[in-house]
Amino acid sequence: MSKLYFYYSSMNAGKSTHLLQSSYNYQERGMNTIVYTAKIDDRFSEGQVSSRLGIHADAKLFDSQTNIYQEVSQSATEQQCHCILIDEAQFLTKAQVRQLTDIVDSLGIPVLAYGIRTDFLGETFTGSAALLAWADKLVELKTICHCGKKAGFVTRLDAQGNAAIDGEQIEIGGNERYEALCRKHFKALVWQQQQ
Repeated sequence: MSKLYFYYSSMNAGKSTHLLQSSYNYQERGMNTIVYTAKIDDRFSEGQVSSRLGIHADAKLFDSQTNIYQEVSQSATEQQCHCILIDEAQFLTKAQVRQLTDIVDSLGIPVLAYGIRTDFLGETFTGSAALLAWADKLVELKTICHCGKKAGFVTRLDAQGNAAIDGEQIEIGGNERYEALCRKHFKALVWQQQQ
């Protein structure tokens, strides 16, 4: 029975590495996968999912206008597809997450979506909120804060290395712009400054 999985975490928990390993496992058994990543995230190479460990794979791009169900349905008529994998799933629209449920329920293809649960202010991304509500299985991938506790939040750093407390929800960046923190340290850097 196919399911919609949402693998979520803060930054630097190995989401892309896990996605690439999952895709490889299918392919090693002669099964076909389709990998998607957000067009907006062009930090590495356009049309690739890349891990900080140095591994990567080609990927189809999605933006807010992409009909993922239609694309997967068309691909499935040309070649059997055994799994869909989505990187940067927080950037999906609510309609696209519904399309993922249709891929699972109507086409019988499992979908593994990977993304960040909350933004730099502790607010849920649209795609993540829909996945948290509708996924069949939720899996938290863990990383740690500088204090050693589980890091469930991420803070955006400004040019001086201070935590940002306002701004656009989406601003692409890596370790130079974001830091994974436990709730205690996130609250001290972000929420207490907002009061």
